[in-house]
Amino acid sequence: MKLRKVNVDGLARLPAFSHAVVAGDFIYVSGTLGVKPKSMDLVEGGTGPETTQTLRNIEAILKECDASLDDVVKVDVFLADMSMFAEMNKAYLGVMGSDPPARITVGRAELALGAAVEIDCIAYKSRK
Repeated sequence: MKLRKVNVDGLARLPAFSHAVVAGDFIYVSGTLGVKPKSMDLVEGGTGPETTQTLRNIEAILKECDASLDDVVKVDVFLADMSMFAEMNKAYLGVMGSDPPARITVGRAELALGAAVEIDCIAYKSRK
């Protein structure tokens, strides 16, 4: 199986990783932050707005892989401060809807750029 590494023009990233890797029918999205388009600056407002922007950035990555948030099967959420769980969860459900995929949330994480939240995911999109 040939792997396809995917990077989205206009979405910032560090050179040490790709935004995603497509392996067969699976899409592995790297840890993603709530940065503004074409910038390494986090959106203002903390955990809620960062969660929303992070998921919008993931949505753009998935689109580049010919997939959508509906194809996500597993999400890993990393929170710098677990006391912000309710705020993150509200924003998360605001984007993911009332029928979300499997998920784990890990708290007390030190995140790149001093971010409040970082999210990665795995999506499944049949190529047949």
